[in-house]
Amino acid sequence: MAGRIRDDDIAVVRERARIDEIVREYVTLKSAGGGSLKGLCPFHDERSPSFHVTPSRGMWYCFGCGEGGDVLNFVQKIDHLTFAESVEKLAAKTGVELRYVDGGAAINKQQGQRTRLVEAHKLAAGYYAQQLGSPEAQIGRDFLTQRGFEPDVVKVFGVGFAPKSWDALTKHLRSKGFTDAELMAGGLVSQGNRGIYDRFRGRLVWPIRDLGGDVVGFGARKLFDDDEGPKYLNTPETPLYKKSQVLYGIDLARKEISKQQRGVIVEGYTDVMACHVAGVTTAVATCGTSFGTDHIKVLRRLLMDDDQMRGEVIFTFDGDAAGQKAALRAFEEDQRFVTQTFVAVEPTGLDPCDLRLQHGDEAVQALVERRVPLFQFAIKSMLVGYDLDSAEGRINALKEAAPVVARIKDAALKPEYTRLLAGWLGMDVETVRTAVGRRPAAGPTAAEPARGLPAPSQQQDQRPAAQAPGTRRDPGLIIEREALKCALQQPAAVSDWYASVEESAFTHPSALRVHAAIVAAGLPSPDHAGLTWIDLVLEHCQDDEVRRLVRELAVDPLPAEFGKDVRYANGVIARLLELDASRRVDEVKGRLQRADPVEQAEDHARLFTELLALEEYRRSLRQDSVVERE
Repeated sequence: MAGRIRDDDIAVVRERARIDEIVREYVTLKSAGGGSLKGLCPFHDERSPSFHVTPSRGMWYCFGCGEGGDVLNFVQKIDHLTFAESVEKLAAKTGVELRYVDGGAAINKQQGQRTRLVEAHKLAAGYYAQQLGSPEAQIGRDFLTQRGFEPDVVKVFGVGFAPKSWDALTKHLRSKGFTDAELMAGGLVSQGNRGIYDRFRGRLVWPIRDLGGDVVGFGARKLFDDDEGPKYLNTPETPLYKKSQVLYGIDLARKEISKQQRGVIVEGYTDVMACHVAGVTTAVATCGTSFGTDHIKVLRRLLMDDDQMRGEVIFTFDGDAAGQKAALRAFEEDQRFVTQTFVAVEPTGLDPCDLRLQHGDEAVQALVERRVPLFQFAIKSMLVGYDLDSAEGRINALKEAAPVVARIKDAALKPEYTRLLAGWLGMDVETVRTAVGRRPAAGPTAAEPARGLPAPSQQQDQRPAAQAPGTRRDPGLIIEREALKCALQQPAAVSDWYASVEESAFTHPSALRVHAAIVAAGLPSPDHAGLTWIDLVLEHCQDDEVRRLVRELAVDPLPAEFGKDVRYANGVIARLLELDASRRVDEVKGRLQRADPVEQAEDHARLFTELLALEEYRRSLRQDSVVERE
């Protein structure tokens, strides 16, 4: 159909877009051995990383939620794009000029909506930045200078100026081929009685970017006294901009957040700028909303805050009542973190921007280093309003603070804060412990039954092993899984051996269905490799469940010590054949025992000869098979 991207261009995009580099824009990845990388899944909540990326095959798979695919699928899912839009986004990143059927080079109107909106925002950001140098924008330049921001810093953050004109940006973007409907969809304009007009007018404008660096919205500050709008005005909810999911400065801070294992949450655009200039390069801010669950998800993916790699999240709040309220609100969300969460409060009430202006970069750094645990701050904030010198004051303070301690889910922290609360109140520990009470510990929840073949070891990466008939540690089922992994991951290495594998070698229904897809795809051979081979197998899968399992097996790393060992791959297939031969030996033995050597002499002799041949075949396989791993 008209506007369809040419298949060979899609192939070039997929080849040039390195999946590990693209995924790292959203998720912190650590080595998982065997050439695989792992991180916290961006598509479901989890405490331990079960999201795996295999750069050599250009694939990703989550062993927790079962999602998987290639780099195009990842971008499509994480950015909520159509397939064509994901191709266009990666083409722009990798410098591929797309050609469209019935088109020639990329025609703007043929692009997907998100691609169009991103391009419109990119042009708008450039326009605003250019306008900051205009005579009308002197008030904006003065604002930035007075807050200690030099032109080079302003340029890094892309700060711009929206002219007071009602339609300056509208005219500019219309001249670039954008329709009024597109400008409305992107939140760049508003609708009035006489038509559309620029949403931002006479304001300083900060571009807000997503993790991938695309401009998805703007935050604008009032400059002129005759502006009757709010002090800060943000882009409304659009297909690009979800205020509960964006963090200002995340594009600049994400690498340092991952490297330092620390994220600093501040309250405004200039605070982010001041922190970065002062050397606190992990600072980000929410955009017109309070810090919430979706923001936590963004940070956790960057911090990869599991039990082995603990990070820090530091909130900077004003020391006034509003700041304390914000801290208590964050306390409620903190239960979702595995990270250590802290609060950094400036006693004089200065925000990071003003603190830097009055006391220098070192003061901003010191503010962050003076952090205190969020639990401690939240609880002590509640005690401030009580007279702890009186019995009544202590009892009332205990009544308010005890439920907060009781809500602490960390089994090690709760008794410690019970003791701390007793000390802060000047009361004995037993009295406070009674007030806190003991909530019944939540029992372990049954894991959702997984849908594939059992993983070799729970210890390998702490992901839930998929259930299968029989014992989870059944070595036969483990060999079936490993054999299929070798067939998918090392088709050239196992091509000779795998040609001898028959359906009877697989006892697990899911394994048999994957094997059937491999056979239908033409069997492993030296001509098959990488993602091309996986795609071919996926085309011959019976349903989505089989395709899910193929993606899982294609990404699940082989043992680190054998990951690239051809002998291991051949040995696994030989062991699979040996197990199959053993089952056939047992079957023939049974038939031989049931055959009467006198009345069924011919059948008995034939079965005996077959048994000898099978035994010899099994012995030969045993020499080549791998030793079962404990």
